[in-house]
Amino acid sequence: MIEAFSQAIADAGAMTAWESVAVVLAIAYLALAMKANKLCWFAAFFSTLIYTVLFWNVSLLMESALNVYYMGMAVYGYWLWVYRPNNALPSEQAANTGSASQTGSDIVSWSLQRHLTIIAVTSVISLILGYVMATYTQASFAYLDAATTCFAVMTTYLVAKKVLENWLYWVVIDLVSIYLYFHKGLMLTSLLFVGYVFMAVAGYFMWKKRLEPSQHNAAIASL
Repeated sequence: MIEAFSQAIADAGAMTAWESVAVVLAIAYLALAMKANKLCWFAAFFSTLIYTVLFWNVSLLMESALNVYYMGMAVYGYWLWVYRPNNALPSEQAANTGSASQTGSDIVSWSLQRHLTIIAVTSVISLILGYVMATYTQASFAYLDAATTCFAVMTTYLVAKKVLENWLYWVVIDLVSIYLYFHKGLMLTSLLFVGYVFMAVAGYFMWKKRLEPSQHNAAIASL
């Protein structure tokens, strides 16, 4: 009995240590992403790798699967940011200072209509998933949980595409997540997401500042 209790404490301590590493890497990812630094994807990959194992070990299988997706997006995002030629659509405003054939991707701003379409489609998927979870599982806050998950999946793709407005999505997602985590008694995680909100707001203005010079140059070139 004593040995089992000691082993449980040791396992919990090991999990807490790995969780701390994952949190530090997650914060590093955000800080680097705010600067549009490609190294953010390395931090994202190893953070989500740790979370994948941690969630699997505590039988949170959907959360574990979601982090497998995040790992894949970390690889995809790095490739987009480093190797893929810039191919911004005509409706996008790209923050590029060279020719369109340069490698890597540039910060872009998508139209309101495009974002409304994305929000509508993601909301429908969230409602369907929320209904399934509310009807067939014991999930709490099924619809909100589904919404934050679906929008997080979509917004991670926007980060990889360097879409400026991804930060605005994260602000809303993080605010809803704070509400969910607070009601589930996860106070420290709630505080962590409060920090994420401020970092997302800062990230938006940092990316916008990088985008504005190219908009000015494009306006001069069109004269």
